[in-house]
Amino acid sequence: MSDDDLAERPVPAPDLQLTYGLGADHLVDVRLPAGTDPAPLVVVVHGGFWRKAWDRGHAGPQSAALAEAGYVVATVEYHRVSRPGSGWPHTLDDVALMADTVPTLVAGSALGRVDLERIAFVGHSAGGHLVTWLAARHVLPAASPWATARPLAGAVVSLAGVVDLALAEQLGLGDHAAAALLGGAPDEQPERYAQADPARLLPTGTRTVLVQGLDDDVVPPAVSRSFAAAARAAGDDVRLHELEGADHDDVIDPASAAWPAVLAGIAEALG
Repeated sequence: MSDDDLAERPVPAPDLQLTYGLGADHLVDVRLPAGTDPAPLVVVVHGGFWRKAWDRGHAGPQSAALAEAGYVVATVEYHRVSRPGSGWPHTLDDVALMADTVPTLVAGSALGRVDLERIAFVGHSAGGHLVTWLAARHVLPAASPWATARPLAGAVVSLAGVVDLALAEQLGLGDHAAAALLGGAPDEQPERYAQADPARLLPTGTRTVLVQGLDDDVVPPAVSRSFAAAARAAGDDVRLHELEGADHDDVIDPASAAWPAVLAGIAEALG
């Protein structure tokens, strides 16, 4: 299954579409579960190596299935590399703004439907990088434009995430997508990697669940393993679930055999 196949698969339209900023890509698709009781919020951040070729459309089946599973789902867009206002530092600007605004924005637009005490930020591939980075903003140096005194208001789930940028660049993943995002390799942009690489910003104190297919040749298991080892060594609560026979797209495909493990990982993160 390819990302293009997922993007083209018919899914129900979002219940709401919101904007979280003034940029053209500051969009949020909201899907609500059945019933009227408050439900946990899952913020979905799509992947695609931060590039404009992929957008939140390929997260549509994933998002619709999460709503069917009982979650309020906010699928966010952000400025991707090669689009105006993207790359360093703008993509990180978008995601920081999203984390600071989207939960309360969705709760205010879907009154009585959102349990703001239970939030999971779920990211696939490059989105896995972005959500694990969000968990580290409160450990950034005070001079960083994204530094905050408050830990992330939620748990993190990385699905085949690019959670170690230096290793990803060393491996040349996505035709050196990390270098495209940050404007160079680690030896060329050491300060940027120091601020943007989740594997260098530990411990975060945020519950983090990693779900990784063992047949993934797009973001191989070594990347999740590297982050998990560093996070555990720093004292963080990190769980890594490796799935036999699962590839890069299986972890966002509700029709795959991997999907029950993804749902279990989200439930585990929410506690």
